Amino acid sequence: QVQLVESGGGLVQAGGSLRLSCAASGRTVSDYAMGWFRQAGGKEREFVAAISWSGNMYADPVKGRFTISTDNAKNTVYLQMNNLKPADTAVYYCAAKGELTRMIIARTYAYWGQGTQVTVSS
Repeated sequence: QVQLVESGGGLVQAGGSLRLSCAASGRTVSDYAMGWFRQAGGKEREFVAAISWSGNMYADPVKGRFTISTDNAKNTVYLQMNNLKPADTAVYYCAAKGELTRMIIARTYAYWGQGTQVTVSS
């Protein structure tokens, strides 16, 4: 099993940047496909980005603005978010799964962090 802890959320103005971190323990992140999801109030959890040995994936609304990366030495996954928009406001979750399939589907991930709030003001 792997335990995930997110950090780095906060309040930022539109156009600003934040970097979210997801620290893993118990197993190494390179053993998993790692994903970032977000959930705004009253909405379903949606895919943001994923990373594995086979490459990176991004949701269309964040392409060109967000970058997912890993630091294997720190066993941490990052989500660099630039040019933030009010529509990016949500709780952001880090997740892990063993299979490199259906990586955009939240219910296929076995492990989740507790989430970190990102609020973008206009």
